[in-house]
Amino acid sequence: MTTAPRAELDHLVVLATTLADGVAWCEATLGLTPGPGGQHALMGTHNRLFSIASARYPQAYFEIIAIDPAAPPPARTRWFDMDDAALRERVQQQGPQLAHFVARVPDASAAVTALRAQGIERGAVLQAERATPQGLLQWQITVREDGQRLFDGGLPTLIQWGTVHPGDAMPASGITLEQLTVQHPQAEALAAAYRAIGLGQVAVSAGPARLQALLNTPRGSVQLSS
Repeated sequence: MTTAPRAELDHLVVLATTLADGVAWCEATLGLTPGPGGQHALMGTHNRLFSIASARYPQAYFEIIAIDPAAPPPARTRWFDMDDAALRERVQQQGPQLAHFVARVPDASAAVTALRAQGIERGAVLQAERATPQGLLQWQITVREDGQRLFDGGLPTLIQWGTVHPGDAMPASGITLEQLTVQHPQAEALAAAYRAIGLGQVAVSAGPARLQALLNTPRGSVQLSS
């Protein structure tokens, strides 16, 4: 029996030209040095992470991700539009920025099928893993062959975790996610896609393409926009 899609916000994705840039931005913007992350051999990227879990978004965390200069170029296009020349130039010129979010689902294949019924190809479900001090972290994730985020980052990448969720090992950071909202010119189609995967935690409205995350931080309320 296939599990019905029921998506929850898993993590926010901030793109940086280098992890050092991302760490410096995080310290200056949020008042926090991000925790350790790891390397993604499949994509040639690496990250830094910290918890932003709240009552509304349990287990949510924050990912700062960059291309790993020590890794060989991957055999495929990287996730999150990280190989898109215009996006890379914008991040290089403007600094690290919120670009996307990932939603966890109990059955990634079922969620992909639900989106396909809406005329949306979210991408193949890939197996991925990385080593952590707590053991091997394994997950399934949707990545299109062209690496596109879709809806300017407003349609989440889908992830299905294995037996371990990375948020379980993250200490409280003092930062919590209070709200994530998305604007897009195709708001009706995006809202229909959210309903198809059972994502009810993110509000969608019509307007110029933009993600907005409201965080409570040691420096007070901070709003990040794409």
